[in-house]
Amino acid sequence: MSRSQACRGPASFGRERGSATIWTIALMISVWAAAMVVVQVGVARVARHRAQSAADLSALGAARVALAVPDEACHRAEAITVANGAVLRSCSLSGGVAEIVVTMRFVVPLLGSATATASASAGPVGAPA
Repeated sequence: MSRSQACRGPASFGRERGSATIWTIALMISVWAAAMVVVQVGVARVARHRAQSAADLSALGAARVALAVPDEACHRAEAITVANGAVLRSCSLSGGVAEIVVTMRFVVPLLGSATATASASAGPVGAPA
């Protein structure tokens, strides 16, 4: 064995040359995929919380005027819902209790648009649910 062959190492070294690049690329793809899953779940959770906030606020606004001016309650709920970036799907009043259902459209990266739905009720203490 000549001195130059001994410095190169085993014969298999030439076949593995560049494998670290492949492993690095594979690792970066898996990290990127995991990050995208986390982002998508986060976007969906934020949208769900925003829809629930819009429903809660709309139910409170409708219940505030439900006994005094029942015809105005659902209009108030719709105005609050729109101000929060959602769409009022249903509004019903029963004994001063407002039942609200809202939806909110949002965009999930790489998957497209989706809809979050939330419902809430509000009314006087002791009112039948």
